Amino acid sequence: MTEPVIVVGAGLSGLATALGAALRGRRVVVLEAAELVGGAAAYSGGQVWCGANHVARRDGIEDSLELTETYVRAIAHRDPELLDERAMRRWITTAPEAMRYWEDIGAIRWKVIPGLADYHNEADGALPMGRYLTNEVIDGGVLGPWRRLLRVSPYFPVGTTYDDLLTRGRRAAYVDNPGEEEPATEHAGVPAFGIADGRDRSGQPRGDDPLTFGTGVVASFLARALREENIEIRTSHPVTGLLSEGGRVVGVRADGPGGPVELRGPVVLATSTYDWDPDLVRELVGLEPEDFGSVAPESLRGDGIRLARDVGAAVAKIPATSVPMLPGWRSQVGTGYGYGPEYAMPHSMIVDSTGRRFCNDSYWVDIVAKTLNPADRHLPFFLVWDDQHRQKYGLAGTPPGGDYPEGWVTSAPTVRALGEALGIDAERFEVTVARFNEHAARGEDPDFGRGTVTYVNRFAGDPEQKPCPVLGELVKPPFHGLRLKFVGTGIGSSGVHIDGDGHVLDERGAPIGGLYAVGSCAALTTVGTGYNSGFALGRGVTLAYLVAHELGGLPVP
Repeated sequence: MTEPVIVVGAGLSGLATALGAALRGRRVVVLEAAELVGGAAAYSGGQVWCGANHVARRDGIEDSLELTETYVRAIAHRDPELLDERAMRRWITTAPEAMRYWEDIGAIRWKVIPGLADYHNEADGALPMGRYLTNEVIDGGVLGPWRRLLRVSPYFPVGTTYDDLLTRGRRAAYVDNPGEEEPATEHAGVPAFGIADGRDRSGQPRGDDPLTFGTGVVASFLARALREENIEIRTSHPVTGLLSEGGRVVGVRADGPGGPVELRGPVVLATSTYDWDPDLVRELVGLEPEDFGSVAPESLRGDGIRLARDVGAAVAKIPATSVPMLPGWRSQVGTGYGYGPEYAMPHSMIVDSTGRRFCNDSYWVDIVAKTLNPADRHLPFFLVWDDQHRQKYGLAGTPPGGDYPEGWVTSAPTVRALGEALGIDAERFEVTVARFNEHAARGEDPDFGRGTVTYVNRFAGDPEQKPCPVLGELVKPPFHGLRLKFVGTGIGSSGVHIDGDGHVLDERGAPIGGLYAVGSCAALTTVGTGYNSGFALGRGVTLAYLVAHELGGLPVP
Protein backbone atom coordinates (compact mmCIF):
# COMPACT_ATOMS: atom_id res chain seq x y z
CA MET A 1 0.00 0.00 0.00
CA THR A 2 1.30 3.48 -0.86
CA GLU A 3 2.35 5.40 2.20
CA PRO A 4 0.04 8.28 3.08
CA VAL A 5 0.91 11.93 2.81
CA ILE A 6 1.18 13.24 6.37
CA VAL A 7 0.01 16.82 6.80
CA VAL A 8 0.91 18.47 10.12
CA GLY A 9 -1.75 21.07 10.89
CA ALA A 10 -5.41 21.44 9.93
CA GLY A 11 -5.44 25.12 9.08
CA LEU A 12 -6.26 26.49 5.63
CA SER A 13 -3.02 25.50 3.89
CA GLY A 14 -3.05 22.06 5.52
CA LEU A 15 -6.61 21.32 4.44
CA ALA A 16 -5.85 22.60 0.93
CA THR A 17 -2.77 20.38 0.68
CA ALA A 18 -4.73 17.36 1.89
CA LEU A 19 -7.51 18.00 -0.60
CA GLY A 20 -5.14 18.53 -3.53
CA ALA A 21 -3.13 15.39 -2.76
CA ALA A 22 -6.27 13.28 -2.28
CA LEU A 23 -7.68 14.39 -5.62
CA ARG A 24 -4.44 13.22 -7.18
CA GLY A 25 -4.86 9.74 -5.77
CA ARG A 26 -2.92 9.95 -2.49
CA ARG A 27 -4.17 8.83 0.89
CA VAL A 28 -3.75 11.65 3.40
CA VAL A 29 -3.61 11.79 7.19
CA VAL A 30 -3.93 15.26 8.74
CA LEU A 31 -2.59 15.56 12.30
CA GLU A 32 -3.83 18.59 14.26
CA ALA A 33 -2.42 19.34 17.71
CA ALA A 34 -5.51 21.21 18.93
CA GLU A 35 -9.06 20.03 19.55
CA LEU A 36 -10.37 22.33 16.82
CA VAL A 37 -9.48 22.73 13.15
CA GLY A 38 -8.86 25.95 11.26
CA GLY A 39 -5.75 27.33 12.93
CA ALA A 40 -4.86 31.00 12.67
CA ALA A 41 -6.61 31.31 9.30
CA ALA A 42 -10.00 30.72 10.94
CA TYR A 43 -9.37 33.66 13.26
CA SER A 44 -8.41 35.96 10.39
CA GLY A 45 -10.33 38.25 8.08
CA GLY A 46 -10.07 35.63 5.34
CA GLN A 47 -8.24 37.93 2.96
CA VAL A 48 -6.48 35.91 0.23
CA TRP A 49 -4.28 38.16 -1.91
CA CYS A 50 -3.66 37.22 -5.54
CA GLY A 51 -2.66 39.46 -8.43
CA ALA A 52 -4.07 38.97 -11.94
CA ASN A 53 -6.71 36.56 -10.68
CA HIS A 54 -9.67 35.26 -12.67
CA VAL A 55 -12.23 36.52 -10.15
CA ALA A 56 -11.25 40.15 -10.68
CA ARG A 57 -11.19 39.55 -14.43
CA ARG A 58 -14.77 38.27 -14.47
CA ASP A 59 -15.72 41.41 -12.51
CA GLY A 60 -14.15 43.56 -15.21
CA ILE A 61 -11.08 44.60 -13.19
CA GLU A 62 -7.86 44.86 -15.17
CA ASP A 63 -4.60 43.53 -13.73
CA SER A 64 -1.49 41.70 -14.95
CA LEU A 65 1.40 39.60 -13.69
CA GLU A 66 3.71 42.47 -14.59
CA LEU A 67 1.80 44.95 -12.41
CA THR A 68 1.68 42.38 -9.62
CA GLU A 69 5.45 41.90 -9.68
CA THR A 70 5.98 45.66 -9.83
CA TYR A 71 3.92 46.05 -6.67
CA VAL A 72 5.71 43.30 -4.73
CA ARG A 73 9.10 44.69 -5.67
CA ALA A 74 8.04 48.22 -4.75
CA ILE A 75 7.09 47.27 -1.20
CA ALA A 76 10.17 45.07 -0.67
CA HIS A 77 12.77 47.47 -2.08
CA ARG A 78 14.35 48.49 1.23
CA ASP A 79 15.83 45.02 1.83
CA PRO A 80 16.05 43.43 -1.63
CA GLU A 81 18.61 40.87 -0.43
CA LEU A 82 15.88 39.20 1.67
CA LEU A 83 13.61 38.68 -1.35
CA ASP A 84 13.90 35.21 -2.92
CA GLU A 85 13.55 36.11 -6.59
CA ARG A 86 12.73 32.61 -7.83
CA ALA A 87 10.21 31.97 -5.05
CA MET A 88 8.56 35.34 -5.64
CA ARG A 89 8.13 34.71 -9.36
CA ARG A 90 6.93 31.16 -8.70
CA TRP A 91 4.23 32.43 -6.36
CA ILE A 92 3.11 35.33 -8.55
CA THR A 93 2.78 33.22 -11.70
CA THR A 94 1.25 30.14 -10.04
CA ALA A 95 -1.22 31.84 -7.69
CA PRO A 96 -3.82 32.76 -10.35
CA GLU A 97 -3.81 29.17 -11.61
CA ALA A 98 -4.13 27.85 -8.05
CA MET A 99 -7.08 30.14 -7.25
CA ARG A 100 -8.89 28.96 -10.35
CA TYR A 101 -8.13 25.31 -9.52
CA TRP A 102 -9.55 25.55 -5.99
CA GLU A 103 -12.72 27.09 -7.36
CA ASP A 104 -13.01 24.57 -10.23
CA ILE A 105 -12.89 21.59 -7.83
CA GLY A 106 -15.51 23.12 -5.54
CA ALA A 107 -13.26 23.97 -2.59
CA ILE A 108 -14.48 27.57 -2.56
CA ARG A 109 -16.46 30.13 -4.48
CA TRP A 110 -14.28 33.21 -4.55
CA LYS A 111 -15.44 36.81 -4.55
CA VAL A 112 -13.50 40.05 -4.73
CA ILE A 113 -13.61 42.06 -1.50
CA PRO A 114 -15.37 45.23 -2.67
CA GLY A 115 -13.46 48.49 -2.63
CA LEU A 116 -10.44 47.17 -0.72
CA ALA A 117 -7.21 48.69 -1.99
CA ASP A 118 -3.72 47.25 -1.73
CA TYR A 119 -2.06 48.14 1.59
CA HIS A 120 0.54 50.39 0.05
CA ASN A 121 -1.62 52.51 -2.22
CA GLU A 122 1.34 54.81 -2.93
CA ALA A 123 3.48 51.99 -4.38
CA ASP A 124 3.98 51.37 -8.08
CA GLY A 125 1.69 48.62 -9.31
CA ALA A 126 -0.91 49.07 -6.54
CA LEU A 127 -4.59 48.60 -7.39
CA PRO A 128 -7.63 50.22 -5.76
CA MET A 129 -9.51 46.89 -5.81
CA GLY A 130 -9.38 43.37 -7.18
CA ARG A 131 -6.52 41.48 -5.52
CA TYR A 132 -8.25 40.65 -2.25
CA LEU A 133 -10.34 37.49 -2.47
CA THR A 134 -12.54 35.85 0.14
CA ASN A 135 -15.35 33.31 0.15
CA GLU A 136 -18.97 33.60 -0.78
CA VAL A 137 -21.04 32.91 2.33
CA ILE A 138 -21.14 29.22 3.26
CA ASP A 139 -23.74 27.60 5.52
CA GLY A 140 -22.07 25.89 8.47
CA GLY A 141 -24.67 23.15 8.30
CA VAL A 142 -22.78 21.52 5.40
CA LEU A 143 -20.05 20.53 7.87
CA GLY A 144 -22.32 18.23 9.85
CA PRO A 145 -20.68 17.14 13.12
CA TRP A 146 -17.46 18.89 12.13
CA ARG A 147 -19.18 22.25 12.61
CA ARG A 148 -18.51 22.05 16.34
CA LEU A 149 -14.84 21.32 15.68
CA LEU A 150 -14.34 24.44 13.56
CA ARG A 151 -12.60 27.46 15.05
CA VAL A 152 -14.75 30.59 14.94
CA SER A 153 -13.11 34.00 14.86
CA PRO A 154 -13.64 36.13 17.97
CA TYR A 155 -12.21 39.11 16.10
CA PHE A 156 -14.44 39.37 13.03
CA PRO A 157 -18.27 39.43 13.05
CA VAL A 158 -18.75 36.00 11.47
CA GLY A 159 -22.07 35.90 9.67
CA THR A 160 -21.82 39.42 8.27
CA THR A 161 -19.92 40.17 5.06
CA TYR A 162 -17.28 42.57 3.82
CA ASP A 163 -19.99 44.52 2.04
CA ASP A 164 -21.54 45.31 5.42
CA LEU A 165 -18.25 45.79 7.24
CA LEU A 166 -16.85 48.25 4.72
CA THR A 167 -20.10 50.18 4.46
CA ARG A 168 -20.66 50.63 8.18
CA GLY A 169 -17.12 50.35 9.52
CA ARG A 170 -15.46 47.33 11.09
CA ARG A 171 -16.01 48.38 14.70
CA ALA A 172 -19.71 49.16 14.19
CA ALA A 173 -20.27 45.86 12.39
CA TYR A 174 -18.55 43.97 15.18
CA VAL A 175 -20.43 45.67 18.00
CA ASP A 176 -23.78 44.92 16.37
CA ASN A 177 -22.89 41.33 15.48
CA PRO A 178 -19.91 40.19 17.51
CA GLY A 179 -20.07 36.57 16.38
CA GLU A 180 -19.59 33.41 18.36
CA GLU A 181 -17.70 31.96 21.24
CA GLU A 182 -15.58 28.87 20.91
CA PRO A 183 -15.94 26.05 23.43
CA ALA A 184 -14.84 27.06 26.90
CA THR A 185 -11.71 24.88 26.69
CA GLU A 186 -10.33 27.06 23.87
CA HIS A 187 -8.69 30.47 24.17
CA ALA A 188 -10.14 31.29 27.54
CA GLY A 189 -8.81 34.84 27.40
CA VAL A 190 -11.30 35.87 24.70
CA PRO A 191 -14.56 37.44 25.89
CA ALA A 192 -17.74 35.49 25.20
CA PHE A 193 -19.73 37.06 22.38
CA GLY A 194 -22.67 34.86 21.48
CA ILE A 195 -22.71 31.06 21.33
CA ALA A 196 -21.80 28.53 18.67
CA ASP A 197 -25.04 26.58 18.26
CA GLY A 198 -26.77 28.86 15.76
CA ARG A 199 -28.41 31.14 18.33
CA ASP A 200 -27.84 34.81 18.96
CA ARG A 201 -26.86 36.37 22.28
CA SER A 202 -30.47 36.44 23.48
CA GLY A 203 -30.78 32.69 22.87
CA GLN A 204 -33.11 33.03 19.89
CA PRO A 205 -32.45 30.82 16.84
CA ARG A 206 -30.83 32.62 13.93
CA GLY A 207 -32.41 30.32 11.39
CA ASP A 208 -29.24 29.53 9.45
CA ASP A 209 -25.51 29.42 10.05
CA PRO A 210 -23.70 31.79 7.66
CA LEU A 211 -19.91 31.60 7.88
CA THR A 212 -17.76 34.42 6.54
CA PHE A 213 -14.27 35.92 6.87
CA GLY A 214 -11.47 33.48 7.75
CA THR A 215 -13.88 31.10 9.43
CA GLY A 216 -15.86 30.85 6.19
CA VAL A 217 -12.81 30.38 3.97
CA VAL A 218 -11.59 27.49 6.14
CA ALA A 219 -15.11 26.04 6.31
CA SER A 220 -15.31 25.99 2.51
CA PHE A 221 -12.11 23.96 2.16
CA LEU A 222 -13.03 21.72 5.09
CA ALA A 223 -16.44 20.94 3.62
CA ARG A 224 -14.85 19.90 0.34
CA ALA A 225 -12.15 17.82 2.06
CA LEU A 226 -14.76 15.93 4.08
CA ARG A 227 -16.18 14.57 0.82
CA GLU A 228 -12.95 12.69 0.10
CA GLU A 229 -12.80 9.22 1.65
CA ASN A 230 -9.01 9.07 1.47
CA ILE A 231 -8.56 12.05 3.82
CA GLU A 232 -8.42 11.35 7.56
CA ILE A 233 -8.29 14.28 9.98
CA ARG A 234 -7.13 13.49 13.51
CA THR A 235 -7.50 16.28 16.07
CA SER A 236 -5.65 16.29 19.42
CA HIS A 237 -2.66 14.64 17.72
CA PRO A 238 0.40 16.86 18.29
CA VAL A 239 3.41 15.76 16.27
CA THR A 240 6.42 15.37 18.56
CA GLY A 241 9.16 14.47 16.07
CA LEU A 242 10.07 13.69 12.49
CA LEU A 243 11.43 10.29 11.47
CA SER A 244 14.59 10.60 9.40
CA GLU A 245 16.66 8.01 7.54
CA GLY A 246 19.78 8.85 5.58
CA GLY A 247 19.03 12.56 5.69
CA ARG A 248 15.50 12.05 4.34
CA VAL A 249 12.28 12.54 6.32
CA VAL A 250 10.22 9.36 6.23
CA GLY A 251 7.44 9.98 8.74
CA VAL A 252 6.38 11.38 12.11
CA ARG A 253 5.92 10.54 15.76
CA ALA A 254 2.77 11.94 17.37
CA ASP A 255 0.85 11.78 20.63
CA GLY A 256 -2.80 10.85 20.39
CA PRO A 257 -5.63 10.20 22.83
CA GLY A 258 -4.70 6.51 22.71
CA GLY A 259 -0.98 7.05 23.18
CA PRO A 260 2.06 7.59 20.94
CA VAL A 261 1.79 6.71 17.25
CA GLU A 262 4.21 6.56 14.32
CA LEU A 263 3.23 7.15 10.72
CA ARG A 264 5.46 6.79 7.68
CA GLY A 265 5.21 8.87 4.53
CA PRO A 266 6.21 12.26 3.11
CA VAL A 267 5.56 15.10 5.56
CA VAL A 268 4.04 18.51 4.87
CA LEU A 269 4.40 21.07 7.66
CA ALA A 270 1.25 23.18 7.57
CA THR A 271 1.50 24.63 11.04
CA SER A 272 1.46 28.31 11.74
CA THR A 273 4.09 30.28 13.58
CA TYR A 274 5.61 30.83 17.04
CA ASP A 275 3.34 33.34 18.78
CA TRP A 276 2.89 31.45 22.04
CA ASP A 277 6.53 30.40 22.51
CA PRO A 278 8.32 33.21 24.38
CA ASP A 279 11.77 31.84 23.52
CA LEU A 280 11.09 31.92 19.78
CA VAL A 281 9.43 35.34 20.08
CA ARG A 282 12.56 36.60 21.82
CA GLU A 283 14.82 35.03 19.18
CA LEU A 284 12.88 36.01 16.06
CA VAL A 285 11.21 39.30 17.04
CA GLY A 286 13.32 40.54 19.93
CA LEU A 287 10.38 41.26 22.24
CA GLU A 288 9.90 40.27 25.86
CA PRO A 289 6.52 39.14 27.26
CA GLU A 290 5.70 42.61 28.61
CA ASP A 291 5.65 43.92 25.06
CA PHE A 292 4.22 40.95 23.14
CA GLY A 293 1.07 38.85 23.13
CA SER A 294 -0.95 37.07 20.49
CA VAL A 295 -4.50 36.84 19.24
CA ALA A 296 -3.75 33.58 17.43
CA PRO A 297 -4.87 30.23 18.87
CA GLU A 298 -2.73 29.14 21.81
CA SER A 299 -1.74 25.98 19.93
CA LEU A 300 0.70 28.11 17.87
CA ARG A 301 3.89 27.28 19.74
CA GLY A 302 6.45 27.04 16.95
CA ASP A 303 6.00 23.29 16.42
CA GLY A 304 6.77 23.39 12.71
CA ILE A 305 9.95 25.40 13.23
CA ARG A 306 11.20 23.08 15.98
CA LEU A 307 10.35 19.93 14.06
CA ALA A 308 12.18 21.15 10.97
CA ARG A 309 15.21 22.38 12.92
CA ASP A 310 15.59 18.97 14.55
CA VAL A 311 16.25 17.38 11.15
CA GLY A 312 18.68 20.05 9.97
CA ALA A 313 16.40 22.66 8.38
CA ALA A 314 17.52 26.26 8.14
CA VAL A 315 15.54 29.13 9.64
CA ALA A 316 15.30 32.35 7.63
CA LYS A 317 14.87 35.58 9.58
CA ILE A 318 12.92 38.66 8.51
CA PRO A 319 13.58 41.85 10.56
CA ALA A 320 11.05 42.46 13.31
CA THR A 321 10.28 45.86 11.76
CA SER A 322 8.56 44.03 8.87
CA VAL A 323 6.68 41.37 10.85
CA PRO A 324 2.85 41.62 10.67
CA MET A 325 1.98 42.56 14.25
CA LEU A 326 -0.75 44.82 15.53
CA PRO A 327 -0.96 47.20 18.45
CA GLY A 328 -3.18 45.50 20.99
CA TRP A 329 -3.94 45.08 24.65
CA ARG A 330 -4.43 42.69 27.50
CA SER A 331 -7.87 41.13 27.33
CA GLN A 332 -10.62 42.56 29.52
CA VAL A 333 -11.20 39.07 30.91
CA GLY A 334 -8.94 36.06 31.35
CA THR A 335 -5.30 35.94 30.32
CA GLY A 336 -5.48 36.51 26.56
CA TYR A 337 -4.96 39.51 24.33
CA GLY A 338 -7.05 41.56 21.96
CA TYR A 339 -6.78 43.95 19.06
CA GLY A 340 -9.14 45.83 16.83
CA PRO A 341 -9.51 48.90 14.69
CA GLU A 342 -10.03 51.13 17.72
CA TYR A 343 -6.43 52.39 17.63
CA ALA A 344 -7.14 53.72 14.11
CA MET A 345 -10.50 55.27 14.97
CA PRO A 346 -10.94 59.04 15.32
CA HIS A 347 -10.22 60.78 18.64
CA SER A 348 -7.20 58.57 19.42
CA MET A 349 -3.44 58.59 18.94
CA ILE A 350 -0.32 56.64 19.91
CA VAL A 351 2.56 58.19 21.85
CA ASP A 352 5.75 56.96 23.52
CA SER A 353 6.90 57.64 27.06
CA THR A 354 8.24 61.06 26.03
CA GLY A 355 4.69 62.10 25.13
CA ARG A 356 5.47 62.36 21.43
CA ARG A 357 3.86 60.80 18.37
CA PHE A 358 6.37 59.04 16.14
CA CYS A 359 4.46 57.27 13.35
CA ASN A 360 1.29 57.05 11.28
CA ASP A 361 -0.58 55.67 14.26
CA SER A 362 -3.55 54.38 12.26
CA TYR A 363 -1.36 52.06 10.14
CA TRP A 364 0.18 49.01 11.76
CA VAL A 365 2.92 48.77 9.10
CA ASP A 366 4.32 52.15 10.11
CA ILE A 367 3.66 51.55 13.81
CA VAL A 368 5.76 48.37 13.80
CA ALA A 369 8.54 49.82 11.64
CA LYS A 370 8.91 52.99 13.72
CA THR A 371 8.36 51.51 17.18
CA LEU A 372 10.93 48.73 16.67
CA ASN A 373 13.48 50.70 14.66
CA PRO A 374 16.78 49.45 16.17
CA ALA A 375 18.28 52.93 15.95
CA ASP A 376 15.32 54.65 17.62
CA ARG A 377 12.98 52.32 19.52
CA HIS A 378 9.80 53.69 21.09
CA LEU A 379 8.94 51.12 23.76
CA PRO A 380 6.89 51.36 25.85
CA PHE A 381 4.13 52.92 23.76
CA PHE A 382 0.59 53.96 24.64
CA LEU A 383 -2.84 54.35 23.08
CA VAL A 384 -4.62 57.48 24.30
CA TRP A 385 -8.13 58.70 23.46
CA ASP A 386 -10.88 61.00 24.66
CA ASP A 387 -14.45 60.35 25.78
CA GLN A 388 -15.85 60.90 22.28
CA HIS A 389 -14.03 57.71 21.32
CA ARG A 390 -15.53 55.85 24.29
CA GLN A 391 -19.03 57.05 23.54
CA LYS A 392 -18.90 56.36 19.79
CA TYR A 393 -16.77 53.23 19.54
CA GLY A 394 -16.06 51.59 22.88
CA LEU A 395 -12.98 49.39 23.09
CA ALA A 396 -12.58 45.61 22.87
CA GLY A 397 -15.52 44.04 24.73
CA THR A 398 -16.73 47.41 26.05
CA PRO A 399 -19.51 48.65 23.74
CA PRO A 400 -19.96 52.29 22.72
CA GLY A 401 -20.89 54.33 25.78
CA GLY A 402 -20.00 51.49 28.15
CA ASP A 403 -17.75 51.59 31.19
CA TYR A 404 -14.33 49.99 30.98
CA PRO A 405 -13.58 47.23 33.48
CA GLU A 406 -12.00 48.53 36.67
CA GLY A 407 -8.22 48.74 36.40
CA TRP A 408 -8.13 47.97 32.68
CA VAL A 409 -7.56 51.51 31.38
CA THR A 410 -6.29 54.69 33.01
CA SER A 411 -8.63 57.70 32.98
CA ALA A 412 -8.07 61.29 34.03
CA PRO A 413 -9.90 64.65 33.83
CA THR A 414 -7.18 66.40 31.78
CA VAL A 415 -4.56 65.51 29.20
CA ARG A 416 -1.77 66.48 31.61
CA ALA A 417 -3.21 64.34 34.38
CA LEU A 418 -3.50 61.37 32.03
CA GLY A 419 0.14 61.72 31.02
CA GLU A 420 1.21 61.80 34.67
CA ALA A 421 -0.90 58.75 35.50
CA LEU A 422 0.54 56.74 32.58
CA GLY A 423 4.15 57.73 33.30
CA ILE A 424 4.34 59.86 30.13
CA ASP A 425 6.13 63.22 29.98
CA ALA A 426 2.98 65.23 30.74
CA GLU A 427 4.18 68.61 29.49
CA ARG A 428 5.29 67.29 26.12
CA PHE A 429 2.12 65.19 25.90
CA GLU A 430 -0.02 68.34 26.22
CA VAL A 431 1.89 69.96 23.36
CA THR A 432 1.50 66.82 21.22
CA VAL A 433 -2.26 66.66 21.75
CA ALA A 434 -2.68 70.38 20.99
CA ARG A 435 -0.80 70.08 17.69
CA PHE A 436 -2.67 66.91 16.73
CA ASN A 437 -6.03 68.59 17.43
CA GLU A 438 -5.15 71.65 15.38
CA HIS A 439 -4.78 69.56 12.23
CA ALA A 440 -7.25 66.75 13.01
CA ALA A 441 -10.07 69.32 13.02
CA ARG A 442 -9.32 69.77 9.31
CA GLY A 443 -8.86 66.06 8.63
CA GLU A 444 -5.10 66.42 8.17
CA ASP A 445 -1.93 65.03 9.71
CA PRO A 446 1.08 66.80 8.16
CA ASP A 447 3.46 65.21 10.67
CA PHE A 448 2.89 61.48 10.08
CA GLY A 449 0.28 61.10 7.34
CA ARG A 450 -2.56 59.59 9.34
CA GLY A 451 -5.47 59.30 6.90
CA THR A 452 -3.36 58.84 3.77
CA VAL A 453 -3.58 55.03 3.52
CA THR A 454 -6.68 54.04 1.57
CA TYR A 455 -6.74 50.47 2.93
CA VAL A 456 -6.78 51.71 6.53
CA ASN A 457 -9.41 54.34 5.89
CA ARG A 458 -11.73 51.75 4.35
CA PHE A 459 -11.00 48.79 6.60
CA ALA A 460 -10.47 50.39 10.01
CA GLY A 461 -11.93 53.89 10.02
CA ASP A 462 -15.34 55.35 10.75
CA PRO A 463 -17.13 56.06 7.43
CA GLU A 464 -19.37 58.58 9.23
CA GLN A 465 -16.42 60.70 10.35
CA LYS A 466 -15.82 63.67 8.05
CA PRO A 467 -13.59 64.78 6.44
CA CYS A 468 -11.29 61.87 7.37
CA PRO A 469 -12.45 58.48 8.73
CA VAL A 470 -9.43 58.05 11.03
CA LEU A 471 -8.94 61.59 12.35
CA GLY A 472 -10.76 63.37 15.15
CA GLU A 473 -9.76 65.77 17.93
CA LEU A 474 -9.03 64.66 21.51
CA VAL A 475 -10.98 67.33 23.39
CA LYS A 476 -13.72 65.73 25.46
CA PRO A 477 -12.86 64.68 29.03
CA PRO A 478 -12.27 62.38 30.69
CA PHE A 479 -9.23 61.22 28.75
CA HIS A 480 -8.21 57.57 28.65
CA GLY A 481 -5.09 55.52 27.92
CA LEU A 482 -3.38 52.15 28.22
CA ARG A 483 0.02 50.65 27.53
CA LEU A 484 0.03 48.79 24.24
CA LYS A 485 1.55 45.45 23.37
CA PHE A 486 2.38 44.11 19.97
CA VAL A 487 0.15 41.15 19.27
CA GLY A 488 0.93 38.48 16.72
CA THR A 489 -1.75 37.09 14.42
CA GLY A 490 -0.07 33.82 13.46
CA ILE A 491 2.08 35.31 10.68
CA GLY A 492 5.61 35.53 12.00
CA SER A 493 7.46 36.17 8.69
CA SER A 494 10.59 34.43 10.02
CA GLY A 495 10.51 30.65 9.94
CA VAL A 496 11.52 27.50 8.12
CA HIS A 497 13.49 28.23 4.95
CA ILE A 498 11.77 26.86 1.84
CA ASP A 499 12.13 27.25 -1.90
CA GLY A 500 9.39 28.39 -4.26
CA ASP A 501 7.89 24.89 -4.47
CA GLY A 502 7.60 24.33 -0.72
CA HIS A 503 10.68 22.10 -0.26
CA VAL A 504 12.28 22.60 3.14
CA LEU A 505 15.95 23.64 2.81
CA ASP A 506 18.92 22.80 4.98
CA GLU A 507 21.70 25.17 6.02
CA ARG A 508 23.42 24.66 2.65
CA GLY A 509 20.27 25.59 0.76
CA ALA A 510 19.63 22.01 -0.39
CA PRO A 511 16.16 20.40 -0.13
CA ILE A 512 15.58 17.89 2.66
CA GLY A 513 13.97 14.90 0.99
CA GLY A 514 10.44 14.02 2.05
CA LEU A 515 9.82 17.33 3.87
CA TYR A 516 7.70 20.25 2.70
CA ALA A 517 6.27 23.37 4.37
CA VAL A 518 3.21 25.32 3.23
CA GLY A 519 1.94 27.18 6.30
CA SER A 520 3.12 30.30 8.09
CA CYS A 521 5.82 28.24 9.80
CA ALA A 522 7.65 28.80 6.49
CA ALA A 523 9.54 32.08 6.24
CA LEU A 524 8.04 34.71 3.96
CA THR A 525 11.18 35.06 1.87
CA THR A 526 8.72 34.94 -1.04
CA VAL A 527 8.08 38.64 -0.41
CA GLY A 528 11.05 39.54 1.78
CA THR A 529 10.37 42.56 3.94
CA GLY A 530 7.34 43.57 1.88
CA TYR A 531 4.01 42.62 3.36
CA ASN A 532 0.39 43.07 2.41
CA SER A 533 -2.65 41.66 4.14
CA GLY A 534 -3.56 38.39 2.44
CA PHE A 535 -0.02 37.46 1.36
CA ALA A 536 0.22 34.65 3.91
CA LEU A 537 -3.08 32.97 2.99
CA GLY A 538 -2.51 33.56 -0.72
CA ARG A 539 0.93 32.00 -0.59
CA GLY A 540 -0.33 29.16 1.62
CA VAL A 541 -2.99 27.89 -0.78
CA THR A 542 -0.60 28.38 -3.72
CA LEU A 543 2.10 26.26 -2.07
CA ALA A 544 -0.57 23.69 -1.21
CA TYR A 545 -1.42 23.48 -4.91
CA LEU A 546 2.23 23.02 -5.90
CA VAL A 547 3.08 20.47 -3.20
CA ALA A 548 -0.07 18.45 -3.90
CA HIS A 549 0.89 18.30 -7.58
CA GLU A 550 4.32 16.95 -6.75
CA LEU A 551 3.10 14.42 -4.21
CA GLY A 552 0.49 13.24 -6.70
CA GLY A 553 3.25 12.40 -9.16
CA LEU A 554 2.11 15.00 -11.67
CA PRO A 555 4.33 17.50 -13.46
CA VAL A 556 4.60 20.59 -11.33
CA PRO A 557 2.91 23.51 -13.16
